[in-house]
Amino acid sequence: MKVISTNIAQPFTFLWNGNEVTTGIYKKPTDSPIFIGKEQVHGDEVSDKKVHGGEFKACYLFSKNQYPYWQNLYPNLDWSYGMLGENLTISHLNESELIIGDIYKLGEALVQITQPREPCFKFAHKFGTNDVLKQFIDHGYSGTYVRVLEEGFVKNGDDFKLIEHIQGSISIFDFFKLLYTRDKNKDHIKLIENNDALPLQKRQRLQNFLT
Repeated sequence: MKVISTNIAQPFTFLWNGNEVTTGIYKKPTDSPIFIGKEQVHGDEVSDKKVHGGEFKACYLFSKNQYPYWQNLYPNLDWSYGMLGENLTISHLNESELIIGDIYKLGEALVQITQPREPCFKFAHKFGTNDVLKQFIDHGYSGTYVRVLEEGFVKNGDDFKLIEHIQGSISIFDFFKLLYTRDKNKDHIKLIENNDALPLQKRQRLQNFLT
């Protein structure tokens, strides 16, 4: 797997239900290396720090291989990498093979797989329809956030390489299903209930389904 595009955003403001909302989802490719910090990508807009950035969402990765699916659904949009809101577009990224807690070398940085992206109204605004939210959930290929263990620069062409695999966890693909499926897989919940690559609050919320 390789970095195909590094993407950052400037603040973008739009009206939502009569209120001004600022977002960093309008990311565009940059030719310069980007610096992956502990809390966020340096120079990238993080407007709502309650739901973006921070330890468990420092950087967002999305697969180049999923672009044809979305371009087919929305051919009239202005397409470039970063369109799905990702900081890094990665070739051959496969959520079913990304295990929560696994550690990867990413350019100069060392990162850990944490959690999938959960789409919100800002994502829907960018695509021009609320339909995209259900489409994103149903499709299942969510991309992944990472925790930054060692900061560093990342540039186009850098490898995204597995360094350490942990046993007894589940994939980003399975965790994404777990979040949105009514009939929760209790075995999957048990596998991640002590996995500190996930936020404690999210684990505790899922543990309620075990009782």
